[in-house]
Parts: sequence; structure tokens; C-alpha cells
Amino acid sequence: MTPLLSVSGATKRFGAVVGLDSVDVEVRAGEVLALLGDNGAGKSTLIKALSGALTLDRGEIRMDGRRVTLHSPADTRDLGIETVYQDLALFDNLRPADNFYAGRELATPRWLPRSIRVLRRSEMTDTTRRTLERLQVSLDDHGAVGLLSGGQRQGVAVARAAAFASRVVILDEPTAALGLRESRRVLDLILRLREEQKAVIVVSHAMDHVMEVADRAVVMRRGRKVGELVPSAETYSEIVSLIVGGGA
Repeated sequence: MTPLLSVSGATKRFGAVVGLDSVDVEVRAGEVLALLGDNGAGKSTLIKALSGALTLDRGEIRMDGRRVTLHSPADTRDLGIETVYQDLALFDNLRPADNFYAGRELATPRWLPRSIRVLRRSEMTDTTRRTLERLQVSLDDHGAVGLLSGGQRQGVAVARAAAFASRVVILDEPTAALGLRESRRVLDLILRLREEQKAVIVVSHAMDHVMEVADRAVVMRRGRKVGELVPSAETYSEIVSLIVGGGA
């Protein structure tokens, strides 16, 4: 089966520092891929390249086997790829619906300059509500995001990505600093995205969460891919060994 998204020979340098060293990674539709590794392993550099925030020095990225060039995050959105970074990039003073459509508001009539179009607020609110219901994210859409719990905020960010990502969702440490119950909600969201046949790439340090939701795990260290395993009770020790430097 042709991978939905793949990167081969990914290389990125920052002066004398090697961010990525000939990394090969692929993910299929309906699959959760975990990117693991200690700080400085190259995980963030890789997802920034896949989300259009960084340009590779060498290597190629393919969607459905077709080579694509990503110059900006707008290019990845056009391909159906959405990224949720650890800081979530939410506006605390705005409602969930306003956060959903920030920068891509629905407005009419289309032939007028954007600055004087009329916002289609009811349509944006209804679409946001339906998306939250579909992903079973429970919250009051009429309140500001800043008043929500950490898990609810993460749910809004993931749901926003799911609403606009037709193919791939990339999540950077989605359960960091969350309690048990809120982490459970986010993990359930990830599983629902997989059920919707989206490809999900998750960067995480939480091994228990990886073991629960990931179909495959790629381990990185010092900019290199040092292993790829199916997370299970049998491979747990090997994955940890690769992360800390004992397996390669």
C-alpha cells in the first residue's frame, strides 16, 4: 500500500548542528505513528518540515506517492495536513468557533474585498458545534477559550485540526501537562481521528499513551532514525533502550 505521507532522506542543518540526518518516515491512512526520542532528537525539526514551517536541505516529501514541495504552512493546509503544536496557538479571549476559523473566516459576498465582507457567524458556529459533537468534545461554545480546562483547550485545538485536515493530523506532545482524565479525552480524540481514516503523527514523551494509541513507533536520536517498532508489552524495553541510547 502506498503511504499517505512519506519523507525520505530528510536532511536539515542549522550551521554546524545537524537537525535531521537522512531520515525516512512514512504514515498510512487510518494509522497513528508515534515519533519518540529525547530532547534534541530531531522530532520537532521533522514535524516542522512536514508542516511547511521549515524547508529541508535535502530529501523529498510525498503525498500518495507524488512528490510535493512545501514552502509554507499554507502549502500543507492545501494538501490536507494540519499541525497542533504544544502551545496550541489558541486565542484565549475568543470562543471556540472564532478560534476554529481564525485566519480563514467564512464571509460573503466573495466578490467584495475581504475587509468589508459580512462574516457568516452562524455557519461557523454550527460547523464548529458539529465537529466538536462528532469528536465528542464537551464544552460551552459561547465562552472564551481561556476559561476552559487544559484538556478542553487541547480538545478545541485537535478538533480544529480535524475540521480542516482532510488527510493528516500532526500533534506535538498532545497530553503534556494534562491530568489523567483530560489525557484520556485527548487519547480518545486521537483514536477517533484514526477511525475517520486520517493519518495521525504524534510526538510524545508519554510512553504509556504511545503504547495505547500508536500503531507504529519511530525512535529518533541526534537527528537520526535509530529504530522503528510496533509498540507492545514485548517491545517496550527495546523502545526505551533506543530512546536512551542503548539500542543503536
